[in-house]
Amino acid sequence: MTQQPLRLAIDIGGTFTDLALALTDGIVTAKRLTTPAAPEQGVLDGIRTLLSEHRISPGDVSMVIHGTTLATNALIERKGAKTALLTTAGLRDSLEMAQENRFAQYDIGANRPRPLVPRYLRWPVTERLNWRGEVLTPLDETSVHRIIAQLVAHGIESLAIGFIHAYANPAHEQQAAAIIAAELPELSLSLSSEVCPEVREYERQSTTVANAYVRPVMAGYLARLRAGLDELGCAGELLLMSSAGTLMGLDAAKRYPIRLVESGPAGGAILAAQIAAEEGYERVVSYDMGGTTAKICLLDSATPLTSRSLEVARAYRFMRGSGLPVRIPVIEMVEIGAGGGSIASVDALGRIGVGPRSAGSEPGPACYGRGGLHATVTDADLALGKLDPQRFAGGSFTLDTAAATEAVREHVAAPLGVEHTEAAFGIAEVVDENMAAAARMHAVERGTNLARRVMIAFGGAAPLHAARLAQKLAIGTVVIPRGAGVGSAIGFLRAPIAYEVVRSRYARLTELNSARMDTIFRQMYGEARDLISAAAPNTPLTQRRSAYMRYVGQGHEIQVTVDSSLNSSELRESFEQAYRQLFGRIIPGLEIEVLSWTLRLSTAPLPVRWPPMKTPPRQTPGATTDAPPVAVTGARMLFDADTAGWLETPVYARQSITTATVVTGPALIEEDETTTVVPPAFSATSSTCGHLIISNTSTADTTS
Repeated sequence: MTQQPLRLAIDIGGTFTDLALALTDGIVTAKRLTTPAAPEQGVLDGIRTLLSEHRISPGDVSMVIHGTTLATNALIERKGAKTALLTTAGLRDSLEMAQENRFAQYDIGANRPRPLVPRYLRWPVTERLNWRGEVLTPLDETSVHRIIAQLVAHGIESLAIGFIHAYANPAHEQQAAAIIAAELPELSLSLSSEVCPEVREYERQSTTVANAYVRPVMAGYLARLRAGLDELGCAGELLLMSSAGTLMGLDAAKRYPIRLVESGPAGGAILAAQIAAEEGYERVVSYDMGGTTAKICLLDSATPLTSRSLEVARAYRFMRGSGLPVRIPVIEMVEIGAGGGSIASVDALGRIGVGPRSAGSEPGPACYGRGGLHATVTDADLALGKLDPQRFAGGSFTLDTAAATEAVREHVAAPLGVEHTEAAFGIAEVVDENMAAAARMHAVERGTNLARRVMIAFGGAAPLHAARLAQKLAIGTVVIPRGAGVGSAIGFLRAPIAYEVVRSRYARLTELNSARMDTIFRQMYGEARDLISAAAPNTPLTQRRSAYMRYVGQGHEIQVTVDSSLNSSELRESFEQAYRQLFGRIIPGLEIEVLSWTLRLSTAPLPVRWPPMKTPPRQTPGATTDAPPVAVTGARMLFDADTAGWLETPVYARQSITTATVVTGPALIEEDETTTVVPPAFSATSSTCGHLIISNTSTADTTS
């Protein structure tokens, strides 16, 4: 039998860099502090240490799968390249006019994020196409040549080209790009007809500009990482996790880095989907809490909800329209600044606030002993007894309990006039309620509820807070996966290699030209195949085709699966079935139209095995033999939220919890990368796959 090639996954977060290595008989993991000044150094150091610990040669690693927050951070922190926009004359202000609406109708001080490209760097050229892609005004090449001097004078590093209706005909954009590239071959170019060939001018411009803004940053980082891997001896394929939960080749990631903006959270959703399928859970909410942010995602039938758009850098945390719109395939989730490193403070009204500012890894929370002075969620968790200061992050460093206590006392307890324990409890309650509020709103927006869902919780901080969050959301069952502390990295190992192509080609069903659409789908297939062929040579591929359809006169579309046929009557039937499922009815007699078509080309998900479990059989009723003993490694005082008092709490080793074990709360279950808090109202056992199942014993079973 041929040995399974070794695959290594790395997830860079704002605070920690997580690693997961898939061996032939299971997965080994590690967690290291992120190095913000040079993220690739933290990655390479982590790889070197992990491989050394398990006596694996770097040359044996055939594939490195990577997810990073670098693109997202560049957009949020405005640390991208100096970017200009080339657009059709008369439309230079569309990027700033946006949708011409107010996302916060009654807030006279509401401000949306400033455009990534200021007006003085948005330059018009003479050209015009109509919505069919027909030329109304030919491209004036002289107007393009005049731009070249301005690009040089302003020190532009990256240029976005976004002409009106270029989604229907890319010729003018390609012509302008060729002129500029001939004079400035080192300039990074992003064309809207390649980055986002879809209708809706503002969203297309915003996506193209965002891609241009982060492209030099990501290209430089990926080049340094590739060089570092080669120097280390890891010559295997480097793949990047996309926001859609699929893997991209290095070349595609360099061209379209905007597709990487939610790469880390997407890995967590893949993990949650796999566990939902393994355990037979139909309706799930995944909860991913790391060092900087927390993410909530809904899954039905072991499939995450998806979308073709998201907003980055929202000015208002839960407010649609307050961020920068990006049109890319994405796993739909809500993300808030509520991680272990989120900073707590007290406002002028005496209210505790947590996040979105984070202490990150440098200087980190006060308890890290790296110069951080502010009180954070991790400091509060340590002060409440949830963490063992000697075993944090696998014992890679020791937490300073005294520093955590002092930070909480100075920044929260003293302003409120309370004891530090009460202040730490307040920090934990506020961050838990923030997450609960975000989850409730996300569920309402999707027309569902959370009470009968199972929660799957992962990330370094989530198991510390999951049971309390479940109480707030009336969720009865919480699953803590194996390797929960590095859950997103494990999810990376399971992702398929795929790419999705979109084309806006308007058609009414009564006028649909099936032969023309078949030609367009063949072109889309070729584009997708070219982008993934290097990463998946000689690999069977499957395709999924969709149409975005609506009734004539409506403002938004719904996704409809397209089978091998483009027959208009079958498309109508599929649309009406999808529309009825969403809205409970159809509108008889109204014409139907298609705005956009997508094709996703994909390999099968990559196989990953959990390490083998030694699972003793359950005792039959009346048996006298006791169940195997559970390893109690110690005890410590834990602050209980329900009684607002301290409880002496046993500490258990995670590996000792089996299907024959039932641990009643209060309890702390420790592993290398995280700790699971089991409150008094809960009990814990293990599934046959080795995942912790935390149940609220005070309520009826709410799983479904």
